[in-house]
Amino acid sequence: MMDDFGLYPREESFDPLGVMLFKALQVIAFLFFLALLAVSPDAKDGKIDSKAEFMITLDWPDNHPDDLDLFVQDPAGNIAWYRHREAGFLTLDRDDRGGANDFIMVNGKKIASPIREEIVTVRGIVAGEYTVNVSHFVATTGEPVSANVKVQKLNPTAQVIFDNKFTLDHTGDEKTAVRFRLDAEGKVVNVDQRPKSLLETFRSSWRNGADVDPKTGVRIRRE
Repeated sequence: MMDDFGLYPREESFDPLGVMLFKALQVIAFLFFLALLAVSPDAKDGKIDSKAEFMITLDWPDNHPDDLDLFVQDPAGNIAWYRHREAGFLTLDRDDRGGANDFIMVNGKKIASPIREEIVTVRGIVAGEYTVNVSHFVATTGEPVSANVKVQKLNPTAQVIFDNKFTLDHTGDEKTAVRFRLDAEGKVVNVDQRPKSLLETFRSSWRNGADVDPKTGVRIRRE
């Protein structure tokens, strides 16, 4: 018979163990692919999300034309403010100029932003006292402005350590919103509101990017 000469293909014997191993390899390969996607997300314009330990916010009424400024000083003497947005572990993430040029871009068009808020984040722990001050940079209306300062500890869980309102009533008015102290592990060990001028620091030193003439004490106009 022709089959005796091997002219017809033979059906190979079924090997269930081999089939199971092949399927298992397929599953492992698929899971490995998913793991790669999880640990290697697409890069987005080189953006790096930094961990923040504390967030400090200043806000005042929406659409208000006055310009308030947030100043935060760390235990090492670094001060974050609109002229020096990164100082030590302090970062001014949002600088709000009130009614002056406060807008967002939507589809290439400038849209006036009603939100009045400044934000400073603390991205590392330095033991000692932090001072949070607010300055009334431009009093357009000539009327007192009610503002609110909140300090939140973000790690390991969100916790509000200070939240209070106060009033500023003229250009150049500076108030200490809060002073809080951290230990070496980042635990808040004291909170108070003893007054301390940070603008006075700029009258005697250019260390923190001050725009005050050290000779005359006159503040240079903000750009």
